[in-house]
Amino acid sequence: MGYSASEMAAATPAGRDRYIDLLRVASLGTVVLGHWLMAAVSADGRIGNLLALVPELQVLTWGLQIMPVFFFVGGFSHALSYRSLVRRQPGTPVYAVFLRARLQRLLRPTLVFVLVWAVLALGIQLAGGGSGLTGAALRLVTQPLWFIGIYLAMVAFTPPLLKLHERYGWGAFGALVAAAGAVDLLRFGAGVPYAEFLNFAFVWLAVHQLGFLRADGRITRPGALAAAGLAGAVLLVGFGPYPLSMVGMPGEKVSNMAPPTFALLCHGLWLTGAVELLRRPAAARLARPRVWRTVLAANGIAMTAFLWHLTAMLAVYAAQLAVGLALPEPATAAWWAQAPVRLVLAALGTAALVALFRRFEAPAAGRPSPGSGPLAALGIVLCLLGVLGLSTTGLGGLLEGRTAVLIAVPVSAPVAIGMVLGGWLLVERSRPGGKVRLRG
Repeated sequence: MGYSASEMAAATPAGRDRYIDLLRVASLGTVVLGHWLMAAVSADGRIGNLLALVPELQVLTWGLQIMPVFFFVGGFSHALSYRSLVRRQPGTPVYAVFLRARLQRLLRPTLVFVLVWAVLALGIQLAGGGSGLTGAALRLVTQPLWFIGIYLAMVAFTPPLLKLHERYGWGAFGALVAAAGAVDLLRFGAGVPYAEFLNFAFVWLAVHQLGFLRADGRITRPGALAAAGLAGAVLLVGFGPYPLSMVGMPGEKVSNMAPPTFALLCHGLWLTGAVELLRRPAAARLARPRVWRTVLAANGIAMTAFLWHLTAMLAVYAAQLAVGLALPEPATAAWWAQAPVRLVLAALGTAALVALFRRFEAPAAGRPSPGSGPLAALGIVLCLLGVLGLSTTGLGGLLEGRTAVLIAVPVSAPVAIGMVLGGWLLVERSRPGGKVRLRG
């Protein structure tokens, strides 16, 4: 049985770091808002990117590209969770328990999202649809899954990297930063093919490692961290091969996001320092019961809202076209005038979808118990590759077997869906008794 936000607020331990919960919600909320604003749908149903149409706005990504904060928060939470399990179950292998506990609220809503959209996509294509806005939606709606794939990897790497952190501290973080820099040297300096894909690990793991340092109270000079990161990003963008935008732009030769670059890592450092500077004033507000209840309630639905927010946004545009209302050309005065209405409607649509699917995000009852660590790890690898594959392929061309390249390997949407399902089954089979559960 779940608990209300009021009940959880009343039971909040005095020592809980409430600011971390706020950062988790705020980072996902900022991503959702950014996606809604960036989508520029034309009258013929084509989906463009507002930042590509108005390049001057790309500087806003230095504040709106806030995913590094989410991975920083993840590192903090993962460190505390793993250490708590080790303390409560001394001498017992806790890796499988840790993986299942951290990923349950991530994998269940993701699996439901994938299955629902796979059925919709198959039905659309069997009915002969898949062109115009519908076809663009099938390509676009799974793109945010890249974040979930990377986050799965962060969870899986937490135990060994936490040991390195406990032994070397800032040195472990420095090694990841140096590795990310070396990858970019190989990529841009030596032209080594496929080297850039290594930074999917090194860049995000470095930001995640900052969360370990935060958990141990070792980020004592956040202002210096922010200044160093901002200076590094400015220099790299100003004098290096890196674009201004901290999110991917259609048609660009180099993206700071896919794969991540050293410039994006510097961006993550400055954001981490900046949010740490805001911790004390935010903590005073979070002590207010109403504010804290709101943060807890938002945390309980954040992942579901993230998964379905593009669906809601695309539904708003589809409804506008269906009733014959003209779509103004993106970035025109008329387009901007309609933007507030579109945002409100997208928020209402997301709320409706959250009400429908939120039960799959609720944690399952039951005491954590040991299981098969290797089986759980294999399941996570399959889920990771599957969701990354879907973020690359989209759901168009299910019947044709259309493929896209995932880390130098062609993968199709049906194969990616199969990996997600197979990975979930392995994670569930890693439980003692091997029972598979997907009840909301």
